[in-house]
Amino acid sequence: MRRRTPLGCGLLVAALLAGCTVDAPDEPREPAAHPPPVEAPADALDLAVNEPREDSVYPDVGDPGVDALHYDLSLDWDPEERVLDGRERLTFRATADDDSVQLDLSPELTVRSVTVDGEEVEWRHAGKDLVLDHEVVEDQRHEVVVAYAGTPEPAAAPTTRGDFSTTGWTTTDEGWTWTMQEPYGAYTWYAVNDHPSDKALYDITVSVPSPWTGVAGGELVSREERDGRTVTRWRMAEPAAAYLVTVATGDYTSTEATSASGVPVTWWVPRDRPQLGRGARTMARELAWLEERLGPYPYDTAGAVLVESLSGMETQTMITLGISDYTLSAPVVVHELAHHWYGNQVTPEDWRDVWMNEGMAMYLQVLWQAEHEGPGLDRLLDAYAEREIVERAEAGPPGAFDPRAFGESNIYYGPMLMWHELRERLVARDGDDDAFWAMVRAWPASRDNGTADREEYLAWVEDHTDLELTSFFDAWLMGSTTPPRS
Repeated sequence: MRRRTPLGCGLLVAALLAGCTVDAPDEPREPAAHPPPVEAPADALDLAVNEPREDSVYPDVGDPGVDALHYDLSLDWDPEERVLDGRERLTFRATADDDSVQLDLSPELTVRSVTVDGEEVEWRHAGKDLVLDHEVVEDQRHEVVVAYAGTPEPAAAPTTRGDFSTTGWTTTDEGWTWTMQEPYGAYTWYAVNDHPSDKALYDITVSVPSPWTGVAGGELVSREERDGRTVTRWRMAEPAAAYLVTVATGDYTSTEATSASGVPVTWWVPRDRPQLGRGARTMARELAWLEERLGPYPYDTAGAVLVESLSGMETQTMITLGISDYTLSAPVVVHELAHHWYGNQVTPEDWRDVWMNEGMAMYLQVLWQAEHEGPGLDRLLDAYAEREIVERAEAGPPGAFDPRAFGESNIYYGPMLMWHELRERLVARDGDDDAFWAMVRAWPASRDNGTADREEYLAWVEDHTDLELTSFFDAWLMGSTTPPRS
């Protein structure tokens, strides 16, 4: 994620777990005619096997008992009634024997029916916890089918930032919708194990009134007109954490470009603002710049969907970008694309390690700015270092930030400066920065489609640079004050 401005402001404490939704509405809406579920090949599901964990920062979201492998989501959106009608089939691996299954699902959505392994089951939906009464067996795969409907509402975000205060499903005054959900909020529109340690494959079908279009992450598999509605099918063929999944609906048109390496790039923009589609060429150009430093782009497609937000989000393969001069600028495109290696290809197992995503993406953004915009790398780093001192004092060190201040600049600037200091050490030792860039390129590829925690990551960096860096990393990531720079 890239913030709209380099400064934080305000204070909002999340309050997510109140309320209970069990009963259907007084006048239930006629269920949508959902297409048949998509069958994911069994061997493909092996890509999505993870070892989920309970989060150390936000332990009330996600459940380590569920290892989601494949979500098949069929979403029917009525922009006039503001009603989402959903049917979901989730294939998951149980990580332990248990007599129930717990998923995250907003209380704003009413569950109509649930089956597990083809059998109807009892369920409880208190707050955001959807608990299904069904015995599961460790390491065995099970299938959950949930039918639900309601008017989605975004969840409060644990942040003091000025460019967003809620996460998840957002509806505009005109009925357009979009989703951004870091660190959580996917549960505002489907039943999910909403944690970064659990990556899954996705097939998403979106039905909206024509001429509107539903846009989602991954590859557009099909688009057709049915009874006055546009139905699009999207497939994410490589696993994604829930916070990296996106859906948007509105009157969109698309513009295409191709990167130098042959990656198709598509920008989805409001039909009445087609000039914004120029961003596809910008993305293709900046993707080539990143591939020179990070290696081949790790996915088959790239693109962006433009929405009414003040922020941008590195949603996997289909970046969600707010419409503003800043969020659509080349440096922000570089930043969000960089996350496809750092954050998407390899994802932190715990939100305490979000710095693993943001530090490297920020460093690449700064390098691009120094190369293309000035005023030079040293002056840029000095300016960011001055602000880093303030951010660390206000929001805590990058590796132990205040849980009420998610996504503040402390997780961007400190780790960015840390990587530059490490690069300088390697230059001083070797006479060049070849070892640094070899390390930067090798890490995401070494954990392709996987997850990692900081202990694994930092030990790997030490091994690949042949440096003992314990005190160095402790100072930059956990210190209460900013370490001296070389």
